[in-house]
Amino acid sequence: MISSSSVNSRNSVWKGLDWVTVLVYIVLALFGWINIYGACFTYEQSSMFSFDNPAGKQFVWIMSALVVGMIVLLIDERIYDIFGYWLYAAIIVVLLVTPVIATGTKGSLSWIAFGSVKLQPAEFAKFVTAIAVAKYMSRYGYSVRSWRDLVVPFCLIGLPMVIIMILQKETGSALVFAAFILVFYTQGMNRKVMRYGLLAIIAVVCILKLQIIPDKWIDSVFQPHQRARIEVALGIREDPMGYGYNVAQSLIAIGSGRFVGKGFHQGTQTQLEFVPEQHTDFIFCTVGEEWGFVGSFFVVALYVFLILRIIYIAQRQRDVFSQVYAYSVACILFFHFGINIGMVLGLVPVIGIPLPFFSYGGSSFLSFSLMLFILLRMDGARINKMR
Repeated sequence: MISSSSVNSRNSVWKGLDWVTVLVYIVLALFGWINIYGACFTYEQSSMFSFDNPAGKQFVWIMSALVVGMIVLLIDERIYDIFGYWLYAAIIVVLLVTPVIATGTKGSLSWIAFGSVKLQPAEFAKFVTAIAVAKYMSRYGYSVRSWRDLVVPFCLIGLPMVIIMILQKETGSALVFAAFILVFYTQGMNRKVMRYGLLAIIAVVCILKLQIIPDKWIDSVFQPHQRARIEVALGIREDPMGYGYNVAQSLIAIGSGRFVGKGFHQGTQTQLEFVPEQHTDFIFCTVGEEWGFVGSFFVVALYVFLILRIIYIAQRQRDVFSQVYAYSVACILFFHFGINIGMVLGLVPVIGIPLPFFSYGGSSFLSFSLMLFILLRMDGARINKMR
């Protein structure tokens, strides 16, 4: 039999569910789906629900994510605290196995094929790592006083980061783990550490900008195409028909949309496929060209509101575990949003990370949805913790 306390817990979750966040999530998912359809539209594949069109596949992922999300809301939130380290160990094993069985995709060894479906474990490693970090930082008596208190948290984020970057050759997904530094700051990390980290980043940029170290040393850290993209972003190299092609065409597409855009299916850059990866990493180009400044501002405003809402959710948590996890979600989304938009606008190097809930991709959409619904489940349970 189901205990009355379990029933009351589930009922309180629905009563305490942050429906504002759910609404923003649904709006982003649907608007993203519409723009994926716009970016991939052909007269031969006119249906939004056709599996021949990425939009049709994305719709299946959206529906699947909603079903999984509903299931997550019915699961006791304490399971993530209890099995946090086991989940982390499991995802590390999967990350280590992935390069061995992966199907190579554009030089990356981060995708596992299940028939016609491909999944990228690195996407799921983000929120699993967030759970492990939250579990460690919620230990009784733990606080961030010195570097020694951060050794284990840094190891928790560093291990998957190194595996993904070195073994799977997926730099973009690996760099996302750097967002956890912001989480540590919210929990009391010394400002000096943040300043040293910022100085280190500036130093790397200056080294690349001034080219004061041998090329072979740089090539040992960055692959040739990664270094080329960084040089294009920093203005060291002009290559509008090569490594800078994506960004050049992206800026043309967004600029041509002007204030209200050219209209749905009316974008020449979009319909003539001038921008590579326009339905995945460069999906924001379609928004800029077909919906103009108004549509772009709407999307940016939604993301800013969502991130601020999650920070608000983090601040109202009654336990450290839920709070750290909530801040992790906010920082991961902020990193993805900031880098993706900056990449499309030519402000940062092209590293290939998706726009959350918007870009085409089953792994990214499902992992982001799981990450968000786990947070909503934790937040919904706060009512019981207040009693």
